[in-house]
Amino acid sequence: MTSPRPRLLLAQRQTPAVMARAQKDFTVFPVPETQMTTARLLDAAARFQPDAIMVSTSLPVRGTDVARLPSSVRVIATVSVGTDHLDIPAIAARGIALSNTPDVLTDCNADLALMLILAASRRAAEYLALMKKGWGRGLAMDEMLGCRVTGKTLGIIGMGRIGRAVAQRARGFDMKVLYSNRRRLPPEQEKDARYFATPEEMLPHCDILSLHMPASAASDGMIDARMLGLLPRGAIFINAARGALVDEDALIAALRDGHLAAAGLDVFRNEPTPDARLLELPNVFATPHIGSATMETRTDMGMLALDNVEAALQGRPLLTPVTG
Repeated sequence: MTSPRPRLLLAQRQTPAVMARAQKDFTVFPVPETQMTTARLLDAAARFQPDAIMVSTSLPVRGTDVARLPSSVRVIATVSVGTDHLDIPAIAARGIALSNTPDVLTDCNADLALMLILAASRRAAEYLALMKKGWGRGLAMDEMLGCRVTGKTLGIIGMGRIGRAVAQRARGFDMKVLYSNRRRLPPEQEKDARYFATPEEMLPHCDILSLHMPASAASDGMIDARMLGLLPRGAIFINAARGALVDEDALIAALRDGHLAAAGLDVFRNEPTPDARLLELPNVFATPHIGSATMETRTDMGMLALDNVEAALQGRPLLTPVTG
């Protein structure tokens, strides 16, 4: 007699290849057109009694949410690197396996960070707004001038895989790379980058600052008025890491008074409804948390999540486990 297929609850649609595999290998709860809320996920889990759940960074499962998951759930796979949307100790206490999808999105996130650097430095949002109005007149030689990226000094906070990939791309623009990290990298990873033990020591030397570190209770709001004030006037600020790293009131003030020339932001404290004051600023180039949003990378992420689900349900070690 054939064993029933394991039951999989997807909080949102995946790429066609991932959906095809999921529907072939699992009994899949009907996937909604728009991403589930936590409340809808818990309701669906109670009715469907899944063996496995796949979520992403925009769907928190914390505290009492974890307590409400049915006993059928054996694994939660988040289709993301970040796990700050999940209550890891509570999930572990329930005996539920937990996995994420590191490594496979490094290149796309680094590409996106470089796009933010170029777009913020060259005033892409303002130029696009002008063109959408019809252009209409020639610009004077001293009007709407951006900042040249080539040859500038890039400071990176967080020199993990993505930070190093951004540094490698910056070298193609002859940029000098500085970095601050919890520990200094070995020479083969550091290459020609210059290490600073603390961000405070590095910031005064940065034409461009890019964040590539995870969020935690300790790092919440670490980029505040004091830290931004250490950057040279006219610096460019880039965040493709986590919105929680930044005091957005301080960021808005620095952008309004010209201490920062511009910002390129892919992440915000309040997603998916960022602070309207940020989005109204002409010198902010913003994208909706889409660092991994390519067909190739989202497929790789979904496939890795399914690999982890299968491993957990078959009693094998997870490929990319998340532990406390």
